[in-house]
Amino acid sequence: MSWIKHLQVGEADVYSLTDGQFRLDGGAMFGSVPRVLWERVSPADELNRIRLRINPLLIRLGGENILVETGFWDQGGEKFEAMYGLDRDETVFRGLSEVGLTPDDIGLVINTHLHFDHAGRNVTPAGEPTFPNARYVVQRQELHDATHTHERSRASYVAEYIEPLRDAGLYEAVDGEHELRPGLGVLPLPGHNLGQQGVVLRSGGETLVYTADLVPTLAHVPLPYIMGYDLYPVTTLETRKRYYGEWFESGAILCTPHDPGVAFARLEEGKKGGFVGVALNG
Repeated sequence: MSWIKHLQVGEADVYSLTDGQFRLDGGAMFGSVPRVLWERVSPADELNRIRLRINPLLIRLGGENILVETGFWDQGGEKFEAMYGLDRDETVFRGLSEVGLTPDDIGLVINTHLHFDHAGRNVTPAGEPTFPNARYVVQRQELHDATHTHERSRASYVAEYIEPLRDAGLYEAVDGEHELRPGLGVLPLPGHNLGQQGVVLRSGGETLVYTADLVPTLAHVPLPYIMGYDLYPVTTLETRKRYYGEWFESGAILCTPHDPGVAFARLEEGKKGGFVGVALNG
């Protein structure tokens, strides 16, 4: 059964694609939240890893094909893929093919950040741009941090898919909130790292937000459910508090990058306060 889910948002066609499944340590994914709580919503395997999915988003707007995220790095080797339990049950390329597109048809790529599970397919194994007719939009802060790593961030970035685009001048580095096309823009969502950005689509009175790793899965919507991978967890908390109310009041459609089963959701008020994520379909 294909993962691809389609939603009409005003005048835009939006498709949730996938680049397969992977696994990460459940404790790291939920930070200070005890396992007895998080395993109710994200069961772990025998290695304490929870199942996640890689969910790029295709937006067809004004005759242009725009891809948010490119997928999981495909050159890590057998040991790397085994460590992350990578399962290429589907790929972003198959998803594009199913809607009648090839990588050549993508005119714009938006990288929420440059970690290997989000931007790993930016280049081919030969080091060429995977989407040769596209500009790759990233926050200037993130491009700097990805090429000036430290001990906490180094494992998340791989020079092989970052530097070729930089050297070819294909990154479109933006600063802060920025409109890319009428109705389509990026929004800083710091916390996971400083240069993370979300994607906001507004069309026909509707709003869709691609949350990046501010909200990696619907299980992470509760405010305290913050990843141990976040470099600035208190900033994550502050960013959520800043935008959750706005997204709830506007009825925004949320797309998370790693939910293993839900493509589109909305925020609803929880029975004990705060917000919860509720699936629209899939």
